[in-house]
Amino acid sequence: MAIYAIGDLHLSESTGKPMDVFAGWENYIEKLTHNWQHKIKKEDTVVLAGDSSWAISLPEAAPDFALINALPGTKIILKGNHDYWWSSAAKMNGFFAENGFDTLRILHNNSYLVEGVNLCGSRGWLFENGQQHDEKIIRREAMRIEASLASARDPSLERILFLHYPPLYGAQVLGSFIEVMSKYGIKRCFYGHIHGVGHRSAIQGNFYGVDFQMISADYLAFDPILIKY
Repeated sequence: MAIYAIGDLHLSESTGKPMDVFAGWENYIEKLTHNWQHKIKKEDTVVLAGDSSWAISLPEAAPDFALINALPGTKIILKGNHDYWWSSAAKMNGFFAENGFDTLRILHNNSYLVEGVNLCGSRGWLFENGQQHDEKIIRREAMRIEASLASARDPSLERILFLHYPPLYGAQVLGSFIEVMSKYGIKRCFYGHIHGVGHRSAIQGNFYGVDFQMISADYLAFDPILIKY
């Protein structure tokens, strides 16, 4: 049993917003499903790091969930900035149950103990416009990240952190996020959100004692990355 991760699937089975119009996204669903089905088994787990669907409501997202649900493995889904379908955990889990999406799980103020590691995560945030009101959102997101990390079922085992937004990008560093990671001894952090030419400015490698790695779908060539085997 293995753990994989990938972010930013941007599925649009019912919204008419295919990503094929962007360079590097040609036939992306075919590439994703091919790669997924050839490496991931039913007993494996895949973390989806946000922006899974363009839908704006749970019912509209159903075809995208159906596509994801039909792929092998258990999928743990966290929120991205384009996941407008996102609701309360109770409503989302209820919707999954009602529609038979039995391989989907929500990661929000919680964590999952899988294969000897604690899978934790939240959306995060980024100073994309540098507006003052971002500070309030950053404080809230830092609390959500800590809630997830604190919920680890076995604190003696590694906590792996997944975010949608990168906690550092270019010259920007979200210090409060780094402080929370340091407090809980995070050694690995995976994030998405960055696409296209933005890949060049993505920060990867070891910073502040944490190994950061980008897992945006187009960066990974639509091939989920192995986290733990």
